[in-house]
Amino acid sequence: MGRLVLFLTIIVFFAFSFFSEVESARFRVINKCRHPIWPGLLSGATSPPLPTTGFLLNAGRSRTITIPRSWSGRIWARTLCGQDSDGKFSCVTADCGSGKVECGGGGAKPPATLAEFTLNGADGLDFYDVSLVDGYNLPMLIVAQGGTRGGCSATGCLVDLNGACPSDLRVARGNGTKSGRGGGVACRSACEAFGDPRYCCSEAYSTPDTCGPSAYSLYFKHACPRAYSYAYDDKTSTYTCASANYLIIFCPLPYTRLEPKGAWSKKRWRAASSGKQNYDVLIKATLWQFFILRSDPNTEYCSLCCRHRGGIFPLLPLFTCLMMTSLLHGQFRQIVRLNLNSSNCKSSSIFMLFRSSLFFHIKVSNGWC
Repeated sequence: MGRLVLFLTIIVFFAFSFFSEVESARFRVINKCRHPIWPGLLSGATSPPLPTTGFLLNAGRSRTITIPRSWSGRIWARTLCGQDSDGKFSCVTADCGSGKVECGGGGAKPPATLAEFTLNGADGLDFYDVSLVDGYNLPMLIVAQGGTRGGCSATGCLVDLNGACPSDLRVARGNGTKSGRGGGVACRSACEAFGDPRYCCSEAYSTPDTCGPSAYSLYFKHACPRAYSYAYDDKTSTYTCASANYLIIFCPLPYTRLEPKGAWSKKRWRAASSGKQNYDVLIKATLWQFFILRSDPNTEYCSLCCRHRGGIFPLLPLFTCLMMTSLLHGQFRQIVRLNLNSSNCKSSSIFMLFRSSLFFHIKVSNGWC
């Protein structure tokens, strides 16, 4: 009798373990930044609670969280956090207002880069995106693993946008105010900065027909083509996968930073056309040479080309670029796919390799090909 009870207990245990595995996903949150971050998690109103709503993640560390398959919510990273003399915890960017490391149901205070998920939605698919609608504070990458259906594409915003953030949107370290000079720690959305219904897609501009991209949202879109840049940007920004686990990587390319060539002004940005933009930016090469990602319309991956001021860099022959492409293609495959649009050959991502202290003026646009 005792053996029968033991046998049944073992069967029940393994059955429970199997179905628990099937009915849950694993989110591995990875910090590749050079500094600590404090990820925050917020569940949707009808979603089951998570085992944690916030935690410390030091540089180079990761943490895996088990997520119910019916879950929806968002994940972000807080930065520059600490406690005051009374023990109250707060962060300069993306603070959730709980006064503790655990957010306890509090959401991110804009600006914040957000990873948004709806698991096991329509047709059993997971829907996910990286959103800059509430502004930006850190580069982020989502990679789906082991999916059975759907495109399961990687998505995210790989570039540090804080250096080139327009002065009207820039958040300085301290009390969250704007700073016209120097580096910022976050970049606000135009909606938060100005409260204009045209930027917020509200009031008379509350439909896709009446609310389109602005010069401000295009700043985010051109730098991060797969991320949400404004409220109705879902056609190019939402991705699907079924029964997958996910990597959420902060600072996937920690050395990549855009810096403005000249001072941005409110007049310049508001007067800018909402059509195709070309932005002149000054990029400091902390690595030896620039490799511009350029999509190939005849293949399903991007190729690497050495370019300087719009032309092939004279000191590095094309065959060197092709050799580096073949060597690095496997390593950067997920990242390369991020900015691919093979139907019309568009890309704007910049990757830097090897050491240097040189400066180059690079045209960042959606029409390199």
